Amino acid sequence: MSPRSSTVLVVDGANVVGARADGWWKDRAGAARRLHEQLLVADLPYDVVVLVLEGGAKAGVRPGRDAHVRTVHAARDGDATIVAEARAAAEQGHRVTVVTADRALQANVAAVALALSPSWLIDQL
Repeated sequence: MSPRSSTVLVVDGANVVGARADGWWKDRAGAARRLHEQLLVADLPYDVVVLVLEGGAKAGVRPGRDAHVRTVHAARDGDATIVAEARAAAEQGHRVTVVTADRALQANVAAVALALSPSWLIDQL
């Protein structure tokens, strides 16, 4: 790891939003916006948070960086974008954690990242 390494948290936005039974399915963009706002103010032990959004949720938050949160819009498949973000951060020498309940996605990032459940993140928020 380089001396400039940091900790990166990659968040499967759809998975975290879907873990809450709060009516998110009626307003995916609003649910994504609320998650983004919570990530901005949460005291998480990570230097950078990458929020990956897909589908209708992308309308809730513009892509780009807000403070320590960087929002990425998946071109097609959110899982492929999450894997790419995790691998890119690991290749830069960062310690990476991915938040998802998707077991296939957890397996795909296992070589480069620790996986935590959406409930862990929700408890932090």
